[in-house]
Order: sequence, then C-alpha cells, then structure tokens
Amino acid sequence: MDERQLLPPTQQEPRPATPQPERSPASFFRQRWKWLAIPILLGLLIWILVSRHGSASAKSHAQPSGPPAVPVVAVQAYRGDIGVYFTGLGAVTPVYTVTIRTQVNGELMHVYFQEGQIVHKGELLAEVDPRPYQVQLTQAEGQLLKDQAALENARIDLTRYTTLLTQNAVPEQTVATQKALILQDEGTVKTDQGMIDSAKLNLVYCRITSPIDGRVGLRLVDPGNIVHTTDTNGLMVITQLEPITVIFTISEDQVPTVLQKMRAKQPLRVDAYDRDLKTKLAEGQLTTLDNQIDQTTGTLRLRATFPNKGDVLFPNQFVNARLLVDEKHGVTLVPSVAIQRNSQETYVYLVKLDQTVTVRQVTVGTTEGGESQVDSGLSPGDTVVTTGVDKLQEGTKVAAHLAANNGRPGS
Repeated sequence: MDERQLLPPTQQEPRPATPQPERSPASFFRQRWKWLAIPILLGLLIWILVSRHGSASAKSHAQPSGPPAVPVVAVQAYRGDIGVYFTGLGAVTPVYTVTIRTQVNGELMHVYFQEGQIVHKGELLAEVDPRPYQVQLTQAEGQLLKDQAALENARIDLTRYTTLLTQNAVPEQTVATQKALILQDEGTVKTDQGMIDSAKLNLVYCRITSPIDGRVGLRLVDPGNIVHTTDTNGLMVITQLEPITVIFTISEDQVPTVLQKMRAKQPLRVDAYDRDLKTKLAEGQLTTLDNQIDQTTGTLRLRATFPNKGDVLFPNQFVNARLLVDEKHGVTLVPSVAIQRNSQETYVYLVKLDQTVTVRQVTVGTTEGGESQVDSGLSPGDTVVTTGVDKLQEGTKVAAHLAANNGRPGS
C-alpha cells in the first residue's frame, strides 16, 4: 500500500497541477506564416520551371540548327551587248600648229590680239611699220616711169631707122643695134615692175594675219621692238583646236584586225579617256595609220580625229585611246567581280533556290568596262555572288542581297 494513502489527509502531499501552455502573440504568428510559406515556395518553384522552359523554347526558335547563313551580295546574269576594244597610249596632237614670224624687218607697231584669244583665218594680228616700204614703192614707181619713157623713145628710133634702111640711108647694123636697145629697155621696165611688186608685197607683209583658225598662245614680242625675219622665236604661236587629233599606238598583233576593218570602209570609233582610264573625255573616229611599225616597241601609230567642240582635249595632253573594233550583241554578261579564278579553272559561286551556293565552272569571253561575257556555264537570270566570296565554299548557306542595279553598270 502506498504510504501516501496511510497518511492523514492533512499530511498528504498535494498533487502538482498540470501546467497550461501560455500562447503568446509571437508564437501565434510564427505558426501562421509557416503554413503560408509552403504554397508561396511551391508557386515560386513552378514559375522558375515555366520561365526556363519558355527561354529554352525561344532559343530553339531563334537559333536554328546548323551554322548561320553567310551574308553576301549577288546579281543576276543578264543578256546585253559588249564591245571589243584595243587600248593604247596616246597624246593630243593639233592638226595645225603655226609659229607666226615677221616676213619683213622693222618696228612692231601694233598688236591686235589678246593672249588665249580664238582667231580666224585672215584676221589681223599685228602690224610692222610700213613707212620704209611705202618709200621703196614710190621709188620703184618713179624708176619705172623713167625706164618706160626710154623704151618708148627707143621704139620711135627703131621706126625711123627702119624707114631709112629702105632708102639705104643707114646701115643694117644701126637697125639691129636699135632692136637690141629696145629689148634691153623692155627688160629694165620689167625689173622696175618687179621692184614695185616687191614693195607692194612688203606692205602686205607689214600686216600680219592669221593663216589658220585656232587659239593664240602667249605673246612672245611686245610692241615697240624691232623684229627681223631671222628671229627664231617668232611673234606668237597659233594652235588649231577644232578639230583636233590623237596619235596613239596599238600592238603589231592587232594591226591586221584594224586593217581589215579599214579596207572594208568601216568607220572605227575611238574614245579618249583620262590618265586613270576612268573618265571618258571625247569620242572621235579613226583617220589613218602610219606606214611602218616601230621595231623597238612592236607598235604602230594611228591618228584619230575628234570634233573637240567643248575644248576638252588640249594639245600635248596625255590620254588613253580605246579603239572599238567589234561589238557583240545578245550575249550573257555578269560583273567582272563575280568571276573567280584559280590555277585550274575559272568559276563563279551560283546561288541555288535553297539559298546555298555551288561552284559553277564558266568560260569567259570579252571583258570590258567592269562586265564580262560568259560563253558557257551561265544563263541569263542565274544569280551569282559578287561580294563575300572569300567565306564561301561548295554548299555554304548564304543570305543573298540582290544588288539594286542588277549588275549592269550605270543602270
């Protein structure tokens, strides 16, 4: 029996009361947030999973499988015309260049031109003092009158002697002598007339006129100077500018083709280009060929004539002359930059319908002005790459940008 049951009630130990937990406000809120955190964490986890899946899906659509396409510029082959040219170095050469010199001695009285002026044939340019030659003319005319009077008197004497001879009044020797005197006086009169003509001609030479149409250069002698016929520099230089010619050379191997065209009376066009062979200056026509080939250079000289209305060609100017000897019509053309070459072949990169390129061998004919004739391997409408070929090989996928001018220069 339990000892506590034997003790009187007053002596029994009291039972401890069961402690009641105290619920503070802080503990209440902690328990509440514990249950709220669970759905929040679940929602956050779901959002992360969905975001990753969407990003992966977007990347899969933005970046297709395989290497990216190579950006290139392409053009289409087209049908057109192309010329066959012979090119040679040339120099602008005037048809006429005249150094004006005085033909009489004397003081240069007047100059009637301005430097650089365009003058015409027969136009008065300068004048030499004419007074000395006017005096010579007067003297020659006086001497002529004197000698004409002597001639007339000799003729009268001859008539008289002839009458006397029929009467045996004078010997025949007198008549013969008189006839010789008349011939002598006639010669003197002719000499006097020549002196008159010479003086008149000198008066004409005192007025210096232009022998051609052209442009006057810089003045070489000023008024007031004494000029002589023996002066080497002259008074001025006149150069004809319209028309003007270009003398250029071609290879001796090209001469037969040009001769064949000229013998057939076919006019051959010649274009004059600047030193860089980029700007066309003028258009003319082949005039003639030289009569022999220069053995030191193996070339033949040709002359072409240009109207030169705008004075774009200047004497002694260096030009590149391009002689058109043939023109091909309706051929397949592509820009020359599309033609690729290696040690074995000539080819282009052809863009196929699936936007990949293939190497296409071609045969190139005439090349002119940035265009090349393709004899085989391409057809009009085929698309070929012109820019970006260094990154291409067989089967490369490209993003081709078709050139706006379709490859035709100047269109």
